[in-house]
Amino acid sequence: IDKDDRRLGLVRKLADTQKTSVAYVNLVGGQDDLVFDGDSLFVNSDGSLVARGQQFAEDIVLIDFDGTNGTLVSEHVNTKADDNWQVWNALVLGLRDYVKKNGFSSVVLGLSGGIDSAVVATIAADAIGGENVFGVSMPSKYSSDHSKGDAAILAGNIGCHFETVTIEPMVQTFESNLELTGLASENLQARMRGVILMAMSNSAGHLTLTTGNKSELAVGYSTIYGDSVGGFAPIKDVEKTMVWQLARWRNSWALENGETPPIPENSISKPPSAELRPGQTDQDSLPEYAELDAILDAYVEKRQGVAEIIASGFDATTVEKVVGLVDRAEWKRRQGAIGPKITDMAFGRDRRLPITNKYKG
Repeated sequence: IDKDDRRLGLVRKLADTQKTSVAYVNLVGGQDDLVFDGDSLFVNSDGSLVARGQQFAEDIVLIDFDGTNGTLVSEHVNTKADDNWQVWNALVLGLRDYVKKNGFSSVVLGLSGGIDSAVVATIAADAIGGENVFGVSMPSKYSSDHSKGDAAILAGNIGCHFETVTIEPMVQTFESNLELTGLASENLQARMRGVILMAMSNSAGHLTLTTGNKSELAVGYSTIYGDSVGGFAPIKDVEKTMVWQLARWRNSWALENGETPPIPENSISKPPSAELRPGQTDQDSLPEYAELDAILDAYVEKRQGVAEIIASGFDATTVEKVVGLVDRAEWKRRQGAIGPKITDMAFGRDRRLPITNKYKG
């Protein structure tokens, strides 16, 4: 995020230092968890921007060199896009190239009716076409009618394949043979869904997408071998508050371009819930996401310590809880799928800490 601004500043500084025009040519495309954004730059010695290539797309830029004064001349100038557009297109390009370069032609994912799966499904449809996206609703006895309905509406909006596979008979079979209660019973539901998705992947050759966001990944709010299963995680470096922001932006973009907003408003506005027990919401276990993401930004992105974060105004008990969750979840993150890096401190590539440690904030 904002890498294009920093890059332009560096190129201008180089032009000023060397007293010459500079052509900065950048790669475009996805490579595993890296996304190269294009945005090639051409700057004169006075720092003026002469031309700019497209972002997240191949482009041909024609530049004339004036030999009399050593300046570059071009009519090819692209305006800088806003951050939401850049992030969305980075995620789309990262997913598209990962799918195609690894020999897949389709993806499968669970559609819960929630915001995360809705955003991931829409990214997938933008990347490879809705006809190549297979969405699966896997309700349990705790799934609300509105969640099932929201999943179906989303599928219709993006034009993806959609089917429903209830997990209740499978869960009952396990529970009739194993005495499971509490968290073990909740996790069983998530793992049944993971088994279904991977079975469909094996059967039809789909790439399975996992829909966890960076906030959940940070604090370990997921079921290992359950909702975390998959070969690619499109929003693993996107915090929850930005997931909502991107959803609203994508819907607004659709309206501005005469299209149907893909993401149901109910998926955006309702309280997030894993729906693994009656009346469950994410905030039963976590702070409000606005507060959680602010603490995570301080601890993960800015690498501040507990004392420094508390001194900035956050509740001490909440900070200590969040930091503890982050530190204890390292083992889960190590086993997660890769996904596009869009921040300076992505888990797995940039923030690498030992699983076995006694470090405390």
